[in-house]
Amino acid sequence: MTITQTFLKAKHWHLFLLTFGIPMIFQFVMMGTMFASIAGGTQPPDPSEIFNFFKFIPVLMILFMGTLFGWIWSIAMGLQDKVPAGVKMKTTKFKIFFFIPIVYLLLFSVGISMMMSALPVMIENGGKPNIGLIGSMIGIIFPLHFFVMFCIFYCNYFVAKTFKTVELQRETTFSDFVGEFFMIWFYPIGIWIIQPKVNKMAESD
Repeated sequence: MTITQTFLKAKHWHLFLLTFGIPMIFQFVMMGTMFASIAGGTQPPDPSEIFNFFKFIPVLMILFMGTLFGWIWSIAMGLQDKVPAGVKMKTTKFKIFFFIPIVYLLLFSVGISMMMSALPVMIENGGKPNIGLIGSMIGIIFPLHFFVMFCIFYCNYFVAKTFKTVELQRETTFSDFVGEFFMIWFYPIGIWIIQPKVNKMAESD
């Protein structure tokens, strides 16, 4: 079984657990540890202990991104063989917009991890942040972030269109799959509705 087929046949609660369940549990553990340290300690909590938790954020982001983007790719590309013969889907455009957010978010995660690792040392040494560097980074990241959001919206659009085209077995317009688009957008809710139908599509010949 390929990875694509694994995503198509995965249960909705599997996907929900990987994308939201585990990160939420980690967040509860992190917040509980921080509050316990503040409430039970006679001295102010050590900032380095708090920053140690942030080192795990890139791992959680990769888990979230890997599951979410893997699911998006699996529907968009894995169901192409079930699209009616007369309907053409712009898969090349989808692939371009699909990989741009992945590269951006991976680089962003690495950058955040490096910054969080260096921040405690800088605080201990009494260093001051480089305002010019921070301003330049914001100036670059801000427009890139909006472009990445556009790419993600297009991917959601393409996935919803593919899903509905396979379901209806005809050419579709946005009015046909606007509901699916918003369910994919609000993934924690939509996954419980869409994935069971995807399972049936994957099982059908």
